[in-house]
Amino acid sequence: QVQLVESGGGSVQAGGSLRLSCVVNGGRFGEMTVAWYRQVPGKSREMIRAIAPYGRTNYTDPQGRYTISRDNFKRTVDLQLLNMKPEDTGVYYCWRKWGSIVAWGQGTQVTVSS
Repeated sequence: QVQLVESGGGSVQAGGSLRLSCVVNGGRFGEMTVAWYRQVPGKSREMIRAIAPYGRTNYTDPQGRYTISRDNFKRTVDLQLLNMKPEDTGVYYCWRKWGSIVAWGQGTQVTVSS
C-alpha cells in the first residue's frame, strides 16, 4: 500500500520561508512522478510543480518563489517555499502517479501572516 506523508507545514510571517517534505512509502519510487499541489480557501487544488521519475531531480522557480527537489534514495520530494506571501496560505498536498494509479497525501497546512 502506497502512503504519502507530508510534513513541515506551519505558520510563518510574510517574507519568510518553509520547507515541506513528502515521504512516499511503498511502490517503486524511482518510477513515480511526484508533485506538490496547493489548495487555497475557496479554490480548487492547483499544481505547483511535478518532478518526473527520470531526468532532473531539482527545479527552481524563475520568480524565486520555490524550489523543489527529489531524493530517490530517501524517497522524498521537498518543496522549499521562499519569500512567502499571505496569498500562499492554504493546504499543501503531495501527489504521486505510478503508471495509471494516483494517490494523495493528507495535506499540511501553511499559514502566512502579513
